[in-house]
Amino acid sequence: MTKQALQMPVSVLFVCLGNICRSPTADGVFQQKVKAAGLADQIIIDSAGTGGWHIGNPADPRASKYAAKRGYDMSALRARQVVSSDFERFDYILAMDNNNLQDLQAMCPDAYQDRVQLMLDYLPEDFPTPTSEVPDPYYGGDDGFEWVLDLIEAASDRLLADIQQRLA
Repeated sequence: MTKQALQMPVSVLFVCLGNICRSPTADGVFQQKVKAAGLADQIIIDSAGTGGWHIGNPADPRASKYAAKRGYDMSALRARQVVSSDFERFDYILAMDNNNLQDLQAMCPDAYQDRVQLMLDYLPEDFPTPTSEVPDPYYGGDDGFEWVLDLIEAASDRLLADIQQRLA
């Protein structure tokens, strides 16, 4: 299926459960990649959670620490919850896992269902460890935050290429 062309500005929303680990990591990584591509004025980026427990809080300190080691700054990001207007506002609504995808699909009006998908739908086919979900590192060790960054960096490159192609 051919995707429709996009109009500027393009908007991307990354979504996980609490908006303190995975989705702010995706937000920070993608912000940097978009800026490096010279498209910061053409792509709006945000992140949110399907749950509201952490509204107003900064990203998890471990997520920020590992992101900073790779040059990503998440210090300005604050957690928020998905709201109904997000479905109309964002061209891409990217869930980190299947549970959040299902929650988003249940909330999303029919007219915007095609905007909701998994972040790792953009993971390159030749990625060394194929997977469909960005795992939640919250209750795990430090290596989980590194793995989340690996997945998000790889998927972000293909996402940016998709956006650039659709803008052309």
